[in-house]
Amino acid sequence: MIGENLLGPEPTLLAAESAVTTALEAGRDPETVVREHPESPLAWAVLADAADAAGREIEAYAFARVGYHRGLDALRKSGWRGAGPVPWSHEPNRGVLRALYALRRAAGRIGETSEVERLTEFLNGADPAAIPALEGR
Repeated sequence: MIGENLLGPEPTLLAAESAVTTALEAGRDPETVVREHPESPLAWAVLADAADAAGREIEAYAFARVGYHRGLDALRKSGWRGAGPVPWSHEPNRGVLRALYALRRAAGRIGETSEVERLTEFLNGADPAAIPALEGR
C-alpha cells in the first residue's frame, strides 16, 4: 500500500482469552475473573473501568497499571519488540489496548500529565483507531 512503511514490524496479533471473555460476558464479577486469570490484561482493564466508574481513582490507576504490565508481557510473548502495530480490529488485542487506555485515563485523573502523553503516543503508535474506539464505547 502506498504510504505504509513496508520495512516496519508486522502487526502483533494476540491469542484470544476465551475463558476471560466468556466469564466477563456471563456477568462474572471482575475481581473473581482477575483472581482466576491474573495474567489477563482484559480482566485488569475491566476491573480498572469498574473502579473508575465508582470514582475510586487511585484503585483504577493501580488496576490499570497492573493491566498495562500484563499487556506488555502478552505483547512480548507474542513477538512484539517494543514498537509496531497492535491493531484494534483484532479482537484479542483489545484487552491490552483497553488496559493502556484505562491507565491513560487514570493518569489524567490524578494529574500525571507526562504519563498521559506517553500513553497517548503508545496507543496512537499501536493503532490510531484505538483511542477513538475506546472513547466511543
